[in-house]
Amino acid sequence: MAVSVPIGSTRHGAIPSLRWWIGGILFASTVINYIDRQTLSILAPYLKQEYHWTNADYANIAIAFRVAYSIGQTACGRQIDRLGTKLGLTISVTWYSIVSLLTSLARGFAGFAVFRFLLGAGESANWPGASKAVSEWFPNRERGIAAALYDSGSSVGGAIAPFLILPVYLRWGWRVAFVIPGLLGFLWLIAWRRMYYLPQEHPRISEAERQLILADRPETEVAGKPLPRWRDLLKLTQTWGVIVSKGLTDPVWFFITDWFPIYLIAKGISLQSSLIAIWIPFLAADLGNFFGGGVSGYLIRRGWSLGAARKALVVFGGFGVLLLIPTIFTVKLYLITLLFGLATFSYASFSTIANVLPTDLYSSEAVASVSGMSGTGAGIGTIISFELIGHFSDARQATATHSFDPIVIVAGLIPFIGMMLVLLLVRNTRATDQGLVKRI
Repeated sequence: MAVSVPIGSTRHGAIPSLRWWIGGILFASTVINYIDRQTLSILAPYLKQEYHWTNADYANIAIAFRVAYSIGQTACGRQIDRLGTKLGLTISVTWYSIVSLLTSLARGFAGFAVFRFLLGAGESANWPGASKAVSEWFPNRERGIAAALYDSGSSVGGAIAPFLILPVYLRWGWRVAFVIPGLLGFLWLIAWRRMYYLPQEHPRISEAERQLILADRPETEVAGKPLPRWRDLLKLTQTWGVIVSKGLTDPVWFFITDWFPIYLIAKGISLQSSLIAIWIPFLAADLGNFFGGGVSGYLIRRGWSLGAARKALVVFGGFGVLLLIPTIFTVKLYLITLLFGLATFSYASFSTIANVLPTDLYSSEAVASVSGMSGTGAGIGTIISFELIGHFSDARQATATHSFDPIVIVAGLIPFIGMMLVLLLVRNTRATDQGLVKRI
């Protein structure tokens, strides 16, 4: 339970720029989250051989995660709005850290499917919780870069994971490899429980920073309001724009994170020789996160409207992901890596805006709920895409290095369609004039 401290008081002195320490711990949560989920992706080529899985079998294990993750995003988002950010993320990280440890007990397809389902349920709270924390701790002009910070944890975690998990597997086996992210999660919880309070209550915040955070927030938002109903939120075109922004982009990212090693092997490239190549798209995505958040913030400071600054990066991302398509014409590792890197840089710029849109459009009482809905949309899109990827990659194995070509073409086109829909749906409407959503 948060300890209320009188405004202006401190305990043991104020921490300078405390909001960025909060951003840093959200970033660390996402890093651990992605090391956890990437463990299976990295070990998939070895586990497929050990347990004689087909690509469709692996897809179904990944889908078990996505089913729980997609349902959990909306459910957990609502609960975080109800319980608060601190308690909501505490429950989430405790849950998935325990599940990660238990995954080491899996004995085959059914065991992995069950544990991945439970992992997805636990991890589903990360993005709604982080979005709500950003809405609580950052002023409008900094929310883009704050969202980029926590979202970049996905690419950093994905980049770190091969160098952490693969050596552990080669030395001690896959069971020990699944223990590592579980232990990291428990270490994170210690820091989270000590550090996170609302800015109105935090014992280590300076008065100047508190006023900076709360200055551009309406008094009604600071005081709190009843939670809006889901059906009322779904009546708003802006809500559907937020859902589309992730529902038609995240499946492409999950294709890269969960299938890239298998894709490279299908291209005739060994996993050991492509370790750096696996890392580069994640680094590019990390840079893209900060590019999207930083450029949108810069445009706002230059006088652009909030909506125009956000949408400029959506357009950039929608066009940039098209660079996946030329990879069908080559089997050269450096060229595939370059094109995937440019595409993930563009995707991450788009993704940063998708993550910050709920904070731009909704009051704090609805941010996690809407963010969770968008995560559910992304989960449904990912489930459908994984079923199709598993089916078509198995069906086209005879085409050797071209087995993933139709999949990659679609992966390049879908975010472009998402871009056009976001431009159409996320705009000021009558609901804006009625105060149901913020002006953008």
